[in-house]
Amino acid sequence: MRTIQHIAVADEWQDALESGEYIWSTRGMTIEQVGYLHASFPEQVRPTLERFYADVDAPLVLLTLDTDAIVAAGLEVRVEPAVPGEDDSEKFPHVYGGALPTSCVSNVEPIEQPPAA
Repeated sequence: MRTIQHIAVADEWQDALESGEYIWSTRGMTIEQVGYLHASFPEQVRPTLERFYADVDAPLVLLTLDTDAIVAAGLEVRVEPAVPGEDDSEKFPHVYGGALPTSCVSNVEPIEQPPAA
């Protein structure tokens, strides 16, 4: 599978390292609330950052997810349309099955936030 990544608030990632599980699906919503973890392919990261995180003033990190480790942890990656039911809309990877074990993250790097609009 192609590389998949997830934008995280640095403090939330730090909390995950302490607990062993990352619980956030997207900005302000947990995996439990949404039903899956939102992720992106590398070329989708910058547009997602600009669209949904431009007004966030907390440090952000980019998590690179290890799809083999995700499957080994009993979770599932599905590539689905951004607009449910519209198969021709842009497709994004989603991770189903619960909280993400931190061991499923292969790389963490700071990500520069876009300028506020």
